[in-house]
Amino acid sequence: MQTAILIIQCKDDKGIVAAVSDFLYRYSGNIIEVDQHIDGEIGDFFMRAAWELDTFDIPKEEILSVFLDEVGKKFSMRCTLEFSVPKPRMAIFVSKLSHCLFDVLSRYYSGQFQVEIPLIISNHTDLKRVVKGFGIPFHYLPITKETKADQEQRQLKLLEEHQIDFVVLARYMQILSGEFIRHFPNRIINIHHSFLPAFVGAKPYHAAYKRGVKIIGATAHYVTEELDAGPIIEQDVARVRHQNTVEEMVQMGQDVEKVVLSRAIKYHLAHKVQVVGNRTIIFT
Repeated sequence: MQTAILIIQCKDDKGIVAAVSDFLYRYSGNIIEVDQHIDGEIGDFFMRAAWELDTFDIPKEEILSVFLDEVGKKFSMRCTLEFSVPKPRMAIFVSKLSHCLFDVLSRYYSGQFQVEIPLIISNHTDLKRVVKGFGIPFHYLPITKETKADQEQRQLKLLEEHQIDFVVLARYMQILSGEFIRHFPNRIINIHHSFLPAFVGAKPYHAAYKRGVKIIGATAHYVTEELDAGPIIEQDVARVRHQNTVEEMVQMGQDVEKVVLSRAIKYHLAHKVQVVGNRTIIFT
């Protein structure tokens, strides 16, 4: 079943839901999902509506313009329209840690992610054999301080050649430049532990263990030029007991990271994330 997904933002007003529903009804749209939210602080209304496309009376390429003419202009709406077909194209960046990569690839292989993965890029060769086992092209682009700029240009060229829609950093241990990020605004998803900024550096779990922390968390967010401070998509935590060792804490943290990253990817694929400034609205 092909679906169309309309995302709306405008000033809150009476009759918005009725106007959108009536538009879809008049053109034989069978609504399968609808969610809405009013932000009281800024006075904005947000809505996500998904409907079956096969029986809809307006041609796919004309839907947005007709909607804006008949509904959007009246309410000064800012709208985006997405479709379930074709599948989005996702690139994965990874370094040496394998837990997030394994989880994403297993969900992809089992059909949980409706996505295409044309390539995986890494600055190390450690996971090359793993990637090859899934039949996905692996591109090794080592990075040093001297080669970083040139290698980023090679990365961008590969992403363009493969028509990549968004990028997932599955524990990719490199900081992306502002130029790279500007090619994919709100389309680069990163995952990291939620000790930041308290415990930074190479061994955050050792530092956390010494402080006796009781919660381990993970955060998935869109990448911005401000390191690890982009709009948050998903978070979760695991409880730490006094008898847990550093090694157990590391495993617990990796388990949380896998789950949080997979949820963030699912939300993004379903077009359920609306970025508002440096915050997000997650339609459920």
